[in-house]
Amino acid sequence: MIEQLTPRILENKDWATLLFVVTFAVVAMTKSAYETRFSEFSKLIFSDKYAKIYRDNNNLKSSFTIGLFFVQVISFAFFIQLTMHIFGYASKTDWILFIQIATFLLYFILAKYLIEKIVATSFNIDDFADLFNLQKVTYRTYIGVLILPINAVLFYYDNIPKIIPLAIIGVSLCLSLYSYFISIKTYQNVIFGKLFYFILYLCALEIAPYYFLYYWITKGSA
Repeated sequence: MIEQLTPRILENKDWATLLFVVTFAVVAMTKSAYETRFSEFSKLIFSDKYAKIYRDNNNLKSSFTIGLFFVQVISFAFFIQLTMHIFGYASKTDWILFIQIATFLLYFILAKYLIEKIVATSFNIDDFADLFNLQKVTYRTYIGVLILPINAVLFYYDNIPKIIPLAIIGVSLCLSLYSYFISIKTYQNVIFGKLFYFILYLCALEIAPYYFLYYWITKGSA
């Protein structure tokens, strides 16, 4: 009796392993090059000391911020793809999908930043917009670095409960709201002086893009 053989499909995870190694290496090198700054950065959830010390606009273009921005994009792209996989919408080993997600994130963030600069110039609030954007980038990067090791665990394990990505999204939203609270608290004098422009800025660039993105995703999946 000949036993029927079932072909075994091997998923290629080498690309993901390489990306995890590279991103962790970037975090390690950043920590080594900016030991004191990274130490304060790691305490961001417990203290706003980092936000107060590194509030100069030049920090937005520093190698510390740029290096961790790369980590942020990779981390969020992994998390989005893993969430899609857990909910049955995609494969976690599809490297083409990962590139598409990472590219979309990169263009979305950069396009949003450029539009913010244009609007801020129109409202004559350039300095405040730069400081406010630096705060957002800092906390968004912090979330990306925190999620990175979780992504590595989720990627190499199967049968992940759906509550896991939902819980991570919930915590990330809470941290984002906390970052807005810290920003408003830090720059309250500037905000109250130009409250009308700040509300317009907030609605046009902090609420509308994510609403339309959510509408586009939900409509496309319907």
